[in-house]
Amino acid sequence: MTHITIDALLTRLCTLEAQNEVRKTIARYMALCDVPRAPLESESLAALFTDDAVWEGIGSQYVRKFGRLQGPAAIVDMLQTYLPPAPHFATNVHFLTSEHIEVQGDIIKGRWIMLQASGYVDAGAELIAARLEVDFAPSTREEGHAWLIRHFRTERLFDAPWQVNPRKETSA
Repeated sequence: MTHITIDALLTRLCTLEAQNEVRKTIARYMALCDVPRAPLESESLAALFTDDAVWEGIGSQYVRKFGRLQGPAAIVDMLQTYLPPAPHFATNVHFLTSEHIEVQGDIIKGRWIMLQASGYVDAGAELIAARLEVDFAPSTREEGHAWLIRHFRTERLFDAPWQVNPRKETSA
């Protein structure tokens, strides 16, 4: 193999590894926002964001609801208002689809459609679909995720009510 071929293969490998690390970061973010969830020692939402991170709602519904937050502390403070022990979700699960991840040097841009199935403590429930556009930057920290969220944008596309049925025990 020539040096050019090896360099091209190494570039492709680095791109694939970066895409995979971004998937891990966004999956951890979603898992940490799910309710209920098993306690995850030494994992925090703040560790998934760069020090200058921005989290914002865009579009007519989310710009008013969420606005624009800067820095991991402000972002996590807002997210914690929805997560236990706050009395908001009884259950909450996130699903990501329609993935597109583009590596542009030291910035990765990811796009997903998110489906969020939520049951609330007041017994209401709804399905929410949102478009996510997330920019990632390489971590400068020694431990943790290789790629961190630098700019998270969410836009609500639609919502629909649904029924949450309690678990029914089945006999064997």
